[in-house]
Amino acid sequence: MKRKRKGLGVAVVGLGVGEQHARAYARHKRCALRWLFDTDRGKAASVRRRLGAGAVAGSYRQILGDDGVDAVSIASYDDRHFAEVKAALAAGKHVFAEKPLCRTAGELRALIAAWKKAGKPHLQSNLVLRAAPLYAWLKKEIERGRLGQVYAFDGDYLYGRLGKITDGWRKDVPDYSVMEGGGVHLIDLMLWLTGERPARVATVGNRIASRGTKFRYDDFMAATFEFPSGLVGRVTANFGCVHRHHHAVRVFGTEATFVYDDKGARLHRSRDEGRRAKALRLAALPAGKGVLIPDFVGGILAGRDPAPAARREFDLIAAVAAADEALRKNRPVAIGYVK
Repeated sequence: MKRKRKGLGVAVVGLGVGEQHARAYARHKRCALRWLFDTDRGKAASVRRRLGAGAVAGSYRQILGDDGVDAVSIASYDDRHFAEVKAALAAGKHVFAEKPLCRTAGELRALIAAWKKAGKPHLQSNLVLRAAPLYAWLKKEIERGRLGQVYAFDGDYLYGRLGKITDGWRKDVPDYSVMEGGGVHLIDLMLWLTGERPARVATVGNRIASRGTKFRYDDFMAATFEFPSGLVGRVTANFGCVHRHHHAVRVFGTEATFVYDDKGARLHRSRDEGRRAKALRLAALPAGKGVLIPDFVGGILAGRDPAPAARREFDLIAAVAAADEALRKNRPVAIGYVK
């Protein structure tokens, strides 16, 4: 990796949601936003004017060739992440990327090899539900044993934005997966909350809501994960639903049940039909899409060991890729974790 600096030089690639990355870096006192890049150069110029920081890059290669860039944020289309992350690692950069980090088990193996060859730099994906106050509280409750033994996790990613897959860029991505594009958030939450890794997964799906459109892949997927402890996890990615953009989570323990849906969050501590659940007044979403960036930057500047965070990302992609494989093969598959 590059020499240590008091601050961090950063670049942002892809300026849709990436604009929120750029804002987070521009606000950070120990970051210098050096470059902004988008295939739409006009978009990059507009973001540059709004932020008053950074310069518009002519190419991704220009960014990777700049020794003043320590870290790259990648927020391009899903199918570009693998090549861009791999190239950034090869150039000696730390990487913060939108999900999914990559899309297949083969790509994952290649990224892990590139990460090791680069000296194991900081590598993190933008799974923002980890930063929601509600789930930070829930994780502590689970770790303290207040739900008892967790034996089931249900998570539903309710995209509710059908036009984005039938008319937007997603319809043009080969083998686009709604589990990779959305359900990944709930799979990540499941692994993070429970601290466990599933061993096997079975997946089914359909393409009914988007039938007759230009979208060619399943718009609904349901994956069931089996854990060595006996825990069962069920995650759906529902991109065609008639619903506002939302998610729902239920965590079942032997001592309590947690529920979050469009009625809010609550905790059940009794099987008595006359007892009401306790309402939880905590936000289920973070303040924005850049909330994980300060910790990413802080870890680099403090010299924190990057391996635990990177390994969590690798385990997540292994589980998501296996869910896609199970759908293709129409049978349960073992999840292959890469060391």
